[in-house]
Amino acid sequence: MNISKNIEEFRYSDSLPAVATKMILMAVAMGGIAVGGAIIPGIIKVLEDLEWGNSDNKDFSKKVRNSFHSLKRRKFIKIIRNKNGKLKLRLTKRGEKKVFEIYIDNLRINQPQKWDKNWRVLIFDIPIGLNSARTALRRKVKDLGFYQFQGSVWFYPYPCKDEILAIAEFFKVSEYVEIITANNVLHEKELKKHFKL
Repeated sequence: MNISKNIEEFRYSDSLPAVATKMILMAVAMGGIAVGGAIIPGIIKVLEDLEWGNSDNKDFSKKVRNSFHSLKRRKFIKIIRNKNGKLKLRLTKRGEKKVFEIYIDNLRINQPQKWDKNWRVLIFDIPIGLNSARTALRRKVKDLGFYQFQGSVWFYPYPCKDEILAIAEFFKVSEYVEIITANNVLHEKELKKHFKL
């Protein structure tokens, strides 16, 4: 999971409290935040280092503090003391799940400048008992720009295996998903028109 690559996308995507919450979680996920004993100033410093905050902005500091206390209360993060006496923030299992949820929500597929003339065919056959997971997967795949050819058959022109596997793992349906790379497709004209290739 390339969190550092995606962290920029959280800056202006939501209200200040929501973004502050995401940024704290992501900063902790990227290796934790260690400070000499003052956790809150440490968090603010980290976010300012990311050029998101402003030390002169009292509202920003207040929102960060509120977000931090909310995350701690909801058991997304925990404070531990290292052997050297420094305090460090760590994600709980619940926090890790939330970070991955944020990552999936913001996940996008990078498009190379030149198409390699291969089609990625996504096929999934998810049992009825996992209907909500199937619906969520379909919604995310559509959001990513895949072309729905049939019910559970989708096409995409660019490499996307890692992203699809991450999504399938998140929804716990990876065993029902297959990705095929093909360079000879019967309805290629239709696909090229859709993807403007």
